[in-house]
Amino acid sequence: MYYVYVLQSATIPERFYLGCTSDLKQRVRSHNQGENRTTRGHQWTLFYYEAYTTLAAARRREFRLKHNGKARASLMRRLKESLE
Repeated sequence: MYYVYVLQSATIPERFYLGCTSDLKQRVRSHNQGENRTTRGHQWTLFYYEAYTTLAAARRREFRLKHNGKARASLMRRLKESLE
């Protein structure tokens, strides 16, 4: 399985990071250990993920969320509403 995931900063709750991986637990761990330059200096919690059977499908979804403001805004609005 391949995953598209959203992390939320534990120190700045308004900050999110979106990525793609085949090993979700290890990827979250590596973000928290400072192995990713973009997320270094923060502690992260897994906020949301989607599972895909192929890497290509997961990469397409990640690209769409990162490069299409409406798609990302729609997902984030839905996720934030689910917390209320």
